[in-house]
Amino acid sequence: MKCPRCQHENPPAAKFCVECGAALARNCTRCGAAMPPAAKFCPECAHPAGTAPATPASYTPRHLAQRILDSRSALEGERKQVTVLFADLKGSLELIADRDPDEARKILDPVLERMMEAVHHYEGTVNEVRGDGIMALFGAPLAHEDHAVRGCYAALRMQQAVRRYTEEVRRAYGVEVQIRVGLNSGEVVVRAIGGDLRMDYAAVGQTTHLAARMEQLATPGTTRLTADTLALAEGYIEVKSIGPIPVKGLAQPVEAYELTGAGAARTRLQAARARGLTRFVGRDTEFDQIRRAVEETRGGRGQIVAVVGEPGVGKSRLYYEFIHSHHVQGWLVLEAGSVSYGKATPYLPLADLLRSYFKIDARDDIRGIRVKVTGGLLTLDEALKDTVPVALWLLDALPDDSPFFKLDPAERRRQTFATIKRILLRENQLHPLMLVFEDLHWIDNETQAFLDSLVESLPASRVLLAVNYRPEYRHGWANKTYYRQLRIDPLPPESAEDLLDALLGPDPSTESLKRQLIERTQGSPLFLEESVRTLVEIRALVGERGAYRLAQAPGALQVPATVQAIIAARIDRLDPEEKRVLQAAAVIGTHVPFALLRAIVDVGEEALRRCLAQLQTAEFVYEAQLFPDLEYAFKHALTHEVAYGSVLQDRRRALHGAIVEAIERLYADRLPEHVERLAHHAARGEDLPKAVRYLREAGSRAASRSANQEAVAYFEQALAFLEALPQTTDTLNEVLEIRIALGSPLVALKGPGSEEVQQTYMRAVEMADRLGAHARRFPALWGLWFVNYSRGRYPEALEAGERLLEAARSENDTGQLLEAHHSLWPTLIAMGRPSQAMPHLEQGIALYDRERHGNYAEIYAHDPGACCRWHRGMAHWLLGYPDRALSGTQDACRLAEELKHPQTMAIGIFFNVWVHCQRGERGLALRASNGLALLRGNMHSHRGSRPRIRCFVSCSLRERALGPSTNCGSD
Repeated sequence: MKCPRCQHENPPAAKFCVECGAALARNCTRCGAAMPPAAKFCPECAHPAGTAPATPASYTPRHLAQRILDSRSALEGERKQVTVLFADLKGSLELIADRDPDEARKILDPVLERMMEAVHHYEGTVNEVRGDGIMALFGAPLAHEDHAVRGCYAALRMQQAVRRYTEEVRRAYGVEVQIRVGLNSGEVVVRAIGGDLRMDYAAVGQTTHLAARMEQLATPGTTRLTADTLALAEGYIEVKSIGPIPVKGLAQPVEAYELTGAGAARTRLQAARARGLTRFVGRDTEFDQIRRAVEETRGGRGQIVAVVGEPGVGKSRLYYEFIHSHHVQGWLVLEAGSVSYGKATPYLPLADLLRSYFKIDARDDIRGIRVKVTGGLLTLDEALKDTVPVALWLLDALPDDSPFFKLDPAERRRQTFATIKRILLRENQLHPLMLVFEDLHWIDNETQAFLDSLVESLPASRVLLAVNYRPEYRHGWANKTYYRQLRIDPLPPESAEDLLDALLGPDPSTESLKRQLIERTQGSPLFLEESVRTLVEIRALVGERGAYRLAQAPGALQVPATVQAIIAARIDRLDPEEKRVLQAAAVIGTHVPFALLRAIVDVGEEALRRCLAQLQTAEFVYEAQLFPDLEYAFKHALTHEVAYGSVLQDRRRALHGAIVEAIERLYADRLPEHVERLAHHAARGEDLPKAVRYLREAGSRAASRSANQEAVAYFEQALAFLEALPQTTDTLNEVLEIRIALGSPLVALKGPGSEEVQQTYMRAVEMADRLGAHARRFPALWGLWFVNYSRGRYPEALEAGERLLEAARSENDTGQLLEAHHSLWPTLIAMGRPSQAMPHLEQGIALYDRERHGNYAEIYAHDPGACCRWHRGMAHWLLGYPDRALSGTQDACRLAEELKHPQTMAIGIFFNVWVHCQRGERGLALRASNGLALLRGNMHSHRGSRPRIRCFVSCSLRERALGPSTNCGSD
């Protein structure tokens, strides 16, 4: 190996020159790959040899770097919705192969600089520079609600910049440069941010891989993106479909698109208009307030109207509807708006305002702009000739040799403010003027200063300044007598329902979905619309707008990616301490006791109250309860979900564990009241022993209230956790007890003859045999008897009942003896043997003690005392004693009413109606069946009784249809 310094020939394995000591092997400073000593560029990434590695801190603009560093502690360890951008210079190795490193850098570095400038212009983060390309993130570490739009705009900007640059290098070096760009949107986890801004992150799923794949597949000079990115930027960009593309590692091809340009929309409302606006509902009061301001302004008393509200409540839509109404006939309406990435660009809304005024569109070149501005101003008033340079400067159309550029910044600013005010105030002499400035929460400092100046000139003008903004924005106009603020909240339930009726249509399958959507979104129009769009995309809804039907149960409704990005961006703008408090509150739940929050956050009480006050001002939470204990609540379920989802698993688990300990400490004397909350947090905190304990208690509590669906969920979750614990005698006994407890609510949900019920009791019997727990075996055997009886297998049921009676007698347990007779009396009656059933019924009456056996309904699905009474009534009817039959069923109904057990009440009414029908008492049967129909409203979780309910409601309807001559008993 020849030394590059002294040309001495060295042994093949030498690392240093034996003659001069120079290093013979090098590594790339960018990717670490081994490089031959004489290499000018890295063979892996084309990075120039000997170039010091750049860090993100060296190329990130200072204002962005400072924002990231200031919030670093709050940003680390979070999930983020992002758009990933990859860009590289195609064919860079061939381009620089025979060139000197300095000359190669002169060609390559400007390309990288233009790529990075485009990313930073839209406040993205260049996370990695790869020799001839970059990787950038929009939405991380700083969240952006429009991260996909920013990523697409950055791609367009860098393509335009490189196309202009290639004209320079063609003249200077005789080469052409072209870049290719790939985009994809998804989720990443920000793990750590270094002092040099280098970010350690982990992609969730294929987020990064698909972006890189889009770049690799793009032809030079083009940008490709996935359907996920297009869904978030639809309306803001123009694309053409490439079709499905196979991607290594994915079973299904991925839809790809080529980005061809920016769309006409710049705001969310404009994008929605392209899709078609939904019905405008529920804003009559606010509409009338704007109308009054218009009347005041028309009379020469200028006004300010501020519409304030959270994202998505319809601030822009309210102005849109007003502007397109007859109320502004004869007015000149000029619209301008701030954009989320525009804070660092002075006067952006003012330039927007001038484009609206001079009717400048994207097709106008610089010459066309100059013609429209000059002609428009001189036509308005020749005295405005001196304002032309300022207007052209704001529109980037002023000639480079204009004296205006030689003014110092302060004088330029003064002339700019004076010019725009002169134009507007001169125009309002011809007709009233409505200036609409949208999204002031994103306004730049210079435009804000202009508005402050304009506000002082309004009182004697015919100018209505209409603005809107989110609650976190602040201004100094509130004390003006001509200022009115309209607070716009989410839609009330009736208006939200009207909106959903227009969106979904009248199909009955969507009724329950409408209620669910209104509850989740709290009536936010945007959130409602985006939720419906998401359901259409996943094909839970099929059809078309205004005529959808539910094709499949949507399950747990996901937060739409658009909504998640909006909320996440708002959360990221909080102070780091406020953000940590909000996330801790989200782990507690949608309702947050102050005492519990104080116990788990590492913040003093005064600082905590200050944080909560700010969170209230920003409308993330509100005071839900003052007495007996202070409690806060999240304003939106979606806000809670996004805040909770942003917390990484390790911190989340630790917080859940801390919450369990805090509840046990704070409410030590009232733990049963908090058992559901304890179960939830112990499970999420993965404290398995506590989770099993509290889940079992929560299941028993739910079963006692006949909340059978919840009871089954608690018990099954407890069983799942027990499987992860060591199989000791204690854990196996716990499994047995929970399986027995699971039986009764499962019977109510699935029906006693279901396969799930049979399997549950069979496993309980096996577990009891394994443990030798003969006493606990009895309820499981009784459950298997119930399965056979419910399936009509009466001989098997009779045999099982006799074994139960024998076992109960040997144990000398009156409770087991009662349930053994309980298994025999219905079996014998079903087999047509009422006389043989009667002794078991009399034993049941004698053995039943309400104090001792009143909770048996939770174990055996219904109360044995009521059961023996209604079956005795049936036996009396079959034996020819109709009065005794009626007395028995009515006695059963009275006991069931006292016990308040829905399953028992339903069956009791069933037997009472049956006896009335057999006696021919049609009116009494109808009244009793009406009671059954009323009870059905509370029977959603008592599936076993539904056939009986349907039977008797049907019987009642037939009675009414066919008249009193119908013999109900014969049915």
